[in-house]
Amino acid sequence: MTTPEKPKGPASYFPSIEKKYGQPIAHWLDLLQSCEGMKHMEMVAWLKTEHGMGHGHANAIVAYWMAAKQ
Repeated sequence: MTTPEKPKGPASYFPSIEKKYGQPIAHWLDLLQSCEGMKHMEMVAWLKTEHGMGHGHANAIVAYWMAAKQ
């Protein structure tokens, strides 16, 4: 019997983000589409001020989103 591999990096925050904010990760990634052209920390600040997200959670989502775009 093998144990499923735990996500690493920013994705490791996803279960707690979904639980705390009640939205799937896809919801947050879709919202970041409207931030096109912003820098990483500007998007983090936007998630924190406009959506009440904590810094670590916002940073993880933005880092994941930016890495996926490359």
